[in-house]
Amino acid sequence: MGNLSMLWAAVGICCAALSASAWSVNNFLITGPKAYLTYTTSVALGAQSGIEECKFQFAWERWNCPENALQLSTHNRLRSATRETSFIHAISSAGVMYTITKNCSMGDFENCGCDGSKNGKTGGHGWIWGGCSDNVEFGERISKLFVDSLEKGKDARALMNLHNNRAGRLAVRATMKRTCKCHGISGSCSIQTCWLQLADFREMGDYLKAKYDQALKIEMDKRQLRAGNSAEGHWAPAEAFLPSAEAELIFLEESPDYCTCNSSLGIYGTEGRECLQNSHNTSRWERRSCGRLCTECGLQVEERKTEVISSCNCKFQWCCKVKCDQCRHVVSKYYCTRSSGSAQSLSEGSA
Repeated sequence: MGNLSMLWAAVGICCAALSASAWSVNNFLITGPKAYLTYTTSVALGAQSGIEECKFQFAWERWNCPENALQLSTHNRLRSATRETSFIHAISSAGVMYTITKNCSMGDFENCGCDGSKNGKTGGHGWIWGGCSDNVEFGERISKLFVDSLEKGKDARALMNLHNNRAGRLAVRATMKRTCKCHGISGSCSIQTCWLQLADFREMGDYLKAKYDQALKIEMDKRQLRAGNSAEGHWAPAEAFLPSAEAELIFLEESPDYCTCNSSLGIYGTEGRECLQNSHNTSRWERRSCGRLCTECGLQVEERKTEVISSCNCKFQWCCKVKCDQCRHVVSKYYCTRSSGSAQSLSEGSA
């Protein structure tokens, strides 16, 4: 519930900014309180889907998208400008745009529907635009209005956040897929009608995770970074960052050491984290998680046996239900733990 309360607080901030900037989206928004109710639920659900995707993508990483990192403004005590921050902004912005676009195309909003702006135009050899394309134009406008309005800063960090918000929205467009329907005598498919659809959100997460891995570090004056929101420089995104990198994630500071607990930075460390070892149907990256989370962080891998109860021997009974037995079996789980020797030396050192 912590995530949801934070999201609704964020939506409240967005709504406060909405009345002042509703004119910027012309007829797309209804002016007044009804507009807040129209979109806030979708905005909150979209941001939540972004958070869940973040946790999925980083489940077996040293930094695993913790609760205290899920803030979309420079007005917080953890004002980092790392590549992890860049991912949070991008995936949250993409989540809001994705959900708004989906709801729009499904007819959930009275003032929005499918995008038919290209219908009837030639798209390529043997096909024309038609059907019901997802209205990403609308989703992008509403996402920008709500998410970008959270950013009140005027420093390099604020510009970085706004850049990564936009990169998330561009990711929604970049992953869209063309879907076609055949026409012609006896299904000959002599001509096709095609439209653009949103990709599965997991593809969006994979796309932005790849952008995270290749994120660009922007070198800036350290004094301007330390100045925070009090910086008086007249910055513009085009001056601060390369226009050619608009679709790339950018960051300003190197990431801290996520192996060791650091309460002042809000880092929990990897001690106690579960990892995967000798698991089937897992990627090579996941199978190496014990080395990445435990061994390389100076911890050892501890195996713990756990009894699991699951359904088994299921049989269909006429009519109409399935009856299953409850089977018990022991599984091995692996965790990062500190060796007794290192724990003792640590306590002696603190004493």
